Amino acid sequence: MTGTGGPRAAFREASGPRAASSAEGHRTAFREASARRVRRLGLALIAAGLLAGCATGTTEADPGGPDASSASTGTVATPDPSRTPDGALLVADFGSDTVTFVDPGRDGSGEGGAPIASVKVGTAPYGLVVGEDGRAWVATAEGVAVVDTQQRTRLALIPYATESGPVTTGEYRGGGMGIALAPDGSRVYVGVNVPGEDGTVEVIDTATRKVTGTAPVGMRPFDVDVSPDGREVYATDHDSFDVTAVDADTLKTRRMEVAPYGTEGGLGSWLKPHYAVVRPADGKLLLPFEGERLAVLDPRTGKVTIERMTANTHQHGAALAPDGTLLVVGTGPIGSDDEEPSLTVRAPDGTERVVPLEGPHEDVAVSADGRTAYVTGGFTRDGYWNGITVVGLDDEKSEPVRLTAGNRPLGIAIL
Repeated sequence: MTGTGGPRAAFREASGPRAASSAEGHRTAFREASARRVRRLGLALIAAGLLAGCATGTTEADPGGPDASSASTGTVATPDPSRTPDGALLVADFGSDTVTFVDPGRDGSGEGGAPIASVKVGTAPYGLVVGEDGRAWVATAEGVAVVDTQQRTRLALIPYATESGPVTTGEYRGGGMGIALAPDGSRVYVGVNVPGEDGTVEVIDTATRKVTGTAPVGMRPFDVDVSPDGREVYATDHDSFDVTAVDADTLKTRRMEVAPYGTEGGLGSWLKPHYAVVRPADGKLLLPFEGERLAVLDPRTGKVTIERMTANTHQHGAALAPDGTLLVVGTGPIGSDDEEPSLTVRAPDGTERVVPLEGPHEDVAVSADGRTAYVTGGFTRDGYWNGITVVGLDDEKSEPVRLTAGNRPLGIAIL
């Protein structure tokens, strides 16, 4: 998050505080959205029935199942007998110790949507990923939580092998950050932050729920991705300006610098890599920077090429639609010359549409049909809000819909 050239670079090389958005505006929007939902009397009984089954504590692991001792004790919740509907959203509540299930509303548009239930998972959950078996793997400060998304219960909490210091909250907390699944679902890879030091990628066997190996990576592994063939794992190392490639079988590593603005600002710099996506067609990693530059990393050679972007705002989360469209979250301004929060919709040919968003955002998920994007409002820094913005991708005239969801939601998945 560093650089050279002009007022933008000079500002970001300084480590001053980020301008915050108007929290009061967000609260007003939420109150209005809540009022609209109250008026939808036809949904009231359904919502009441669902919320009655919300988990208010953690549940123990399956009796006699693998790693049963790894689930921490707590209030045992009675599972809701209702099954979580297909297309529901799951967000990691960085502002609490829960994940929240969210009904995305009519046809997934956000209209009439609302939270369904929350389940305790562990302190300050960050990233999450969901397998085809319906189990979610959530990176918390304490360990990786395993959640049955149909019964909405926590099955286990798998402690890290890496010592990352006391369990805390906040932007620089230790513990899990980025997380990804192997293509065959047999392994989970989680980036573990060790404050002030290099981190690790830990490998978890999904059948036994045990950590089976660790690999050293750079500082603050914001994001973790896997190659299309499953042979390599990539940790996006925020504070060391690089990406670490990990051999999935041997756990041997190699680090590749990705710093299109340079590294002069060090830890105080804003211009660092955050999130990446792997392009299936050629296996290259796409890393957006500041709404100005898209770094395209070839992991086979370590070579980085730069393409132009147009949003001109600090950027975090990224996702690929089925047709190859790249979605990138603009968190909002860092410098006085930056634009406001946005969602960049970048076609495979490089043309871009920039959709304005209200308030900071962090991460994004896209529907299986590629028609809808869901952008979390949690943000790793100050100025976050408790909701999701729903953006229709096939109608440029449609207005984004704001949906109340979770407590500082960061990671997001579609069930």
